[in-house]
Amino acid sequence: MIWTVVPADGLDRGGDPVLTVFGDSLDMSTLSPHGACLLWQPELIWLNAVSDILIAGGFFATAFFVMFSVWRRRDFQFPWAWWSFGIYIMLGGVSHLLSVLTLWVPVYGIESMVKSVVAVMSVGVGAALLLVVLPRFLVLPGRAQLQQAYAALAEETKQRRSAEAMVQRFQEIEATESQVRQAQKMEAVGQLTGGVAHDFNNILTVITGTIEILGDAVKDRPHLAQITNLISAAAARGADLTQHLLAFARRQPLQPRSIDINGLVIDAAQLLRPTLGAQIEIESMLSPDSAPALIDPSQLSTAILNLALNARDAMPNGGKLTLETRNVVLDDDYAAMNNDVKPGNYVMIAVSDSGTGIPASLLEKVFEPFFTTKDVGKGSGLGLSMVYGFVKQSNGHIKIYSEEGHGTTVKLYLPQAAGIASIADVLAAEPGISGFERGDKSILIVEDDALVREYVVTQINSLGYITLAASNAAGALAIINGPDRIDLLFTDVIIPGGLNGRQLATEALKRRPELKILYTSGYTENAIVHHGRLDAGVLLLPKPYLSSDLARMIQTALTS
Repeated sequence: MIWTVVPADGLDRGGDPVLTVFGDSLDMSTLSPHGACLLWQPELIWLNAVSDILIAGGFFATAFFVMFSVWRRRDFQFPWAWWSFGIYIMLGGVSHLLSVLTLWVPVYGIESMVKSVVAVMSVGVGAALLLVVLPRFLVLPGRAQLQQAYAALAEETKQRRSAEAMVQRFQEIEATESQVRQAQKMEAVGQLTGGVAHDFNNILTVITGTIEILGDAVKDRPHLAQITNLISAAAARGADLTQHLLAFARRQPLQPRSIDINGLVIDAAQLLRPTLGAQIEIESMLSPDSAPALIDPSQLSTAILNLALNARDAMPNGGKLTLETRNVVLDDDYAAMNNDVKPGNYVMIAVSDSGTGIPASLLEKVFEPFFTTKDVGKGSGLGLSMVYGFVKQSNGHIKIYSEEGHGTTVKLYLPQAAGIASIADVLAAEPGISGFERGDKSILIVEDDALVREYVVTQINSLGYITLAASNAAGALAIINGPDRIDLLFTDVIIPGGLNGRQLATEALKRRPELKILYTSGYTENAIVHHGRLDAGVLLLPKPYLSSDLARMIQTALTS
């Protein structure tokens, strides 16, 4: 017997087996709901329904968690496996919802198709998890391993930072040692040049003085007068050289006073125009609110002149020289990078040129005496060193910036004045002396150099004064303690005998309070010059000097 199954709707679906199976799966006419199997007992039906709904919710929440985590966290390993796992779990939730539906509606065909898809995915997901993910997952570091790795990384980071700090410290120490070595070298050279300048000034004092006398004696003989003029010019060059040496060594006596920097720069620019030539343009950029500076004006003018001449030599084909002033504040941070700087308010003078510039390898040497990049015979190498020494002695700061092919800028940072008066201001305000009066005043000359002492005695005698002479402090005190009249003590600052010139003057004033004092020296050390400036009330005649300078300063001292 052949049984023929005819659908309830009486339709013939043809001979296609796939369509037949699909159609039969969707046919619910001959099936009973799952609730019939539970005998429609409400407690069983609702227990199954609620349980499946809750399980489906759990599946959907898990699927959402997995897929959302993979979507937000781009660093997840095996993202394709996690996406597949999330879809697999979501379909499991759908199957549980269909189980709820089949309690009342017999959609077993749809439920079967969903379960078949889940079954196929179960094979793929299970294989992927077991064969691919699990081996790799097992080799991932655990929490303890991660903590150890983090600790090792932290220790390595700490060691690296410590090493970097140590390297930076070594670099700072090296830079500091380099600055110290440079400062010690400059100080040693300064002491040497100062000592040489002292002895050289004693010699020049005799040369300049005697050539002046010789010039007066042969002025009616042109040939001999020309020779004396040459000797005098050579002595003047020697005096200028020693002055530069003393400036670098910071041993020159300064007479600082409150100076209008803008006015001084304007005057200097006017003097520079004929000196530099028409091919060099001079531009002034002066700040209208520049504060006055506490500085020796003559030395500052000389410093600007030296910087301008260096700039001219760096611009053989012409160019621009810029003079700039403004107020600046050098703070603690700047002072920390420059050990010789004292934080505070300064007046800055910048001298810039558009010349050839200086190679970076030579910048550290430019302030050394006798160092020059010019050809032989075209520079003494003392211009910048004089400026350096003068600025340092004035409690200032100097900085040079240069770039080859673009030019050089030298910046002078000078201390601002704070209403400080000086002996130079007082002397400048006094009426000028129109002539040199000869008198019967008695002058005690204290000079250790016999040649200089003999010359000074001769010169002062020629001025009509009575002279007494001593070669050291002990001999001078013996004369002061004696009965001879003494109106003026004219003493070298550096003398033998246990006392320097200043100490001798102090002892002399104890014995003769009315005694006038005039100092002379080519190298003052710290007897009458402190912090780069003359002590208050001190009169100094720097060596070498002419007889006219000697006469003027003696009269100034006697009438002060």
